[in-house]
Parts: sequence; C-alpha cells; structure tokens
Amino acid sequence: MVSAPHEAMHRIFQECPGLFSRLSDVLGLELPPLTSAEPLTVDLTETEPLERRVDTLLRIETRNDGPFLLIVEAQGKKDPGKTASWPYYVTYLNNKYRLPVLLLVICQDHATAAWAARPLTIGLPQWPTVTTRPLVAGPHNMPVITNVAEARKDLALATLSAITHADNPDVDAILKTMSVALRDTPESIAEPFVELIAQGLGNRPAAQQWRNLVAVDLSFYTSPLSEEIRDEGRAQGREQGRAQGRAESVLLILGARGIDVSDATRDKVTACYDPELLRRWLVRAAFVTGSEEIFGEETVADR
Repeated sequence: MVSAPHEAMHRIFQECPGLFSRLSDVLGLELPPLTSAEPLTVDLTETEPLERRVDTLLRIETRNDGPFLLIVEAQGKKDPGKTASWPYYVTYLNNKYRLPVLLLVICQDHATAAWAARPLTIGLPQWPTVTTRPLVAGPHNMPVITNVAEARKDLALATLSAITHADNPDVDAILKTMSVALRDTPESIAEPFVELIAQGLGNRPAAQQWRNLVAVDLSFYTSPLSEEIRDEGRAQGREQGRAQGRAESVLLILGARGIDVSDATRDKVTACYDPELLRRWLVRAAFVTGSEEIFGEETVADR
C-alpha cells in the first residue's frame, strides 16, 4: 500500500515542477537554466500484461541544452526490486521519448539514501553494459531550514526539506518555521504545502505537532487538513460537554438525596470524561449511602 509520506515526497514535484532546478547545489549537479517543466503520464505499461509506473515524471525544458525527462521516485526503505525497475524506467523512457533521462530518488532516512545512491549496473562485472546512477535527496544533503525568511524565499524547497527531515530531532523547530512562513502566504499557494507536510510526516509523533501548528498558526485556512482538525475539535467539544453534563447529574442526584459529597469525590467526578464510567456512577448515585461508594466495583444488580 502506498503511504502518505511516499506520496508527499514525489507529489511536491507535481505541484512545483520547477523545484528540481533549486536542488542543484544539494545534488552537486550543474544544470543549464530551466525554462519550463510539465508533468507527463507516469504509466509505463506496455502491451504485455505488465504494469509499470513511476511516481512522478516531468518533461523539463532548459534555456540552452534542450529538454530532458526527470523521474522522481519516493523511497521509504530499501527495495531490491528497484535494482531492475529503475534501469528499466530510464532506458524505456529514453527509447520512448528520445530524450535524456535523470532519475531522482527522495528518501527520509540515511540508510535508504545511501542504498539508493549506489550505481546500478547491467552486464558483466568486468564490463557493465548499462549503468544507472540515481540522484538522491534526503536528510544527508537537504538543508535544515529553521529561518523563516529562508523558508519564505522558496516554500517548495522548504517543504521538501521538512518532509525529508521528518525524523530529525529538530523537526519541531523546522515545522514551526514552516507554519510561520506560511502564515502570511495566500491560501491558494499555501494549501498544497500544508497538506504535503502532513502527508510527509505520516504517523510520526511530529505529525501531531504539525496538526497543532495548523490549528493555531494556520487556523484561518480551509484546507482539508484544517477542516479535519476543526471537525475533530468540534466533536471533542461535544463529547466534553456531554461528559460535563453527566458529571453534574451525578453530583445533583447525590445532593438531592441528602448525601454529603466530599471534595475528593467532587474532583474525581468533574475530572472524568469517560462516558461509560460516568454512566455507571450516575446509576449508582441513586442507591449509595455514601458518595465514595459510587466508585465501587459492585454493580446495581449486586445490591
């Protein structure tokens, strides 16, 4: 199953095809000035019943050296199958479009990045016939951006940096920088970056930190993530309201029956938000002779 971080790592190039040109320093690659970039179909299926798809495929135009194709692959872990599929992608696309092909692999951990960067050879050890050399961007070479001005200068690069550094110990500072940088950005521009960062963090602990930042710093946005957070907040508020009402009912019944309610009992009841537990206490409140007895393990049927 394709994970959310996997989608975020390559989809950002669909949202911002020109992002590749800003990775030149990171990748150690000299490129001519790029003039345009457009997404192409990712389907590499042939007439045989064998389906092959790259994650993202772009046709990029340059000012002086003509166009080339850029394959972007998101790689979350080592996969021996890529030893065969990546060279296939490169040679197939070169043959189909008759254009130079670059393969860029985006990773979120050092071990996968080191594995992905190895040249892939086809042929004999003493004479490789085809060699595929992926470019790799990951936590080993992507900048850690914790300066708001730097993030605002290139939001796409800063977003990719946040995604690739999802496991960085300083990820909280990185995410806070992004939330501040996006705060004054028009919603139509900021929305895809908000969602891509959420996807890129997956189920890591930092994902909740990003949700909190979106809820506070970017609370005025109407992106799917912000709407989801608002819905959760409203649902939580309703649950807390129901729990509070049930807690008040427990105390009212005890008081109406003339039972003295200790401070410890009152504090425990009002601090509880478990609806099932409050329901049991509410039933017991109609029968007990002392307020602390509502916390007993016996049921009403046992009395």
